[in-house]
Amino acid sequence: MAIKFHFFKRTAFIFLIFSGFSVSSQSYTPLLDDLNEWQFTSCFSGCVTDVYFTDGDTLVNNKTYKILDGYHYINRNLLLRENSNEQKVYLTILEPQYTEDLLLYDFSMEVGETIEMLNPITPFPANGGFYVLDSIINLPLADGNEYRHFYFSPTPSNTISNTNAIWVEGMGSLSMINAPGGEPDVNNVGKVSCFFKNTEMFYSNLDSIDVCEPVHLDLNSFVRDDFKIQLISEAKKNHFSLVYAEKLTNLKLFDLSGKKLQTKSVQNQSTVYLDLSTVKSGLYILKATTTSSRPKTFKVVIQ
Repeated sequence: MAIKFHFFKRTAFIFLIFSGFSVSSQSYTPLLDDLNEWQFTSCFSGCVTDVYFTDGDTLVNNKTYKILDGYHYINRNLLLRENSNEQKVYLTILEPQYTEDLLLYDFSMEVGETIEMLNPITPFPANGGFYVLDSIINLPLADGNEYRHFYFSPTPSNTISNTNAIWVEGMGSLSMINAPGGEPDVNNVGKVSCFFKNTEMFYSNLDSIDVCEPVHLDLNSFVRDDFKIQLISEAKKNHFSLVYAEKLTNLKLFDLSGKKLQTKSVQNQSTVYLDLSTVKSGLYILKATTTSSRPKTFKVVIQ
């Protein structure tokens, strides 16, 4: 019996080593895809579901970011960047004050480690203090595969926050995307009810809604011919041109507060020229409406 017992212990030990290696070396599911869509539900006198999404890429200091749009992000001044090798997601704020690469998520964390939760431009404390990772649980999502769910609570020394937070690998916080330390609660700020990656459902919670359906149904709208429109800076300062503009119908220029500054109607032009030399220096949003159902937007820097 003693021999069998020792053999069992050694076998179990070897099994634990290899199963532990398997868990720690599992492949990481990136949060950011070509198109990400969150549907965010809050309930007071009734339930309302808002939609926000990533809409295109931009380059800042030679780093590529996804642009957040919709919901509270219509000013398009919040940018997301992911380092998949490090399993980290960062936020850059363009306005009202430029802030580069705040660490929002670190999916390489292990149970017992702590992180300072930053919730910029949300109803939650901008600096939510330190949280400890209490547990990581693999749970199945819409595609039938299991993904890591990270459960956090404030550390005993945290005098700022007193609510818990949940992250889902591949999606982010169950609260607002820029609130990793936010409490997911439909009866308060709200919580994610649906999340889509490239129009495919990744996460759903039907506690407060009836069905999950993507609002941005046509991923091909990002690569259709009428979405080949490109904005090019001309040699003359603050002069620009839009090329491949045959299906362009009008242009609208907005400041970051959402105020419309200029409108230009166009028709059947392969190239459209813009003289923005009279516009004050700063960052602006140019919205290009085409014959398709969805406009395309550009960031314009006026010097």
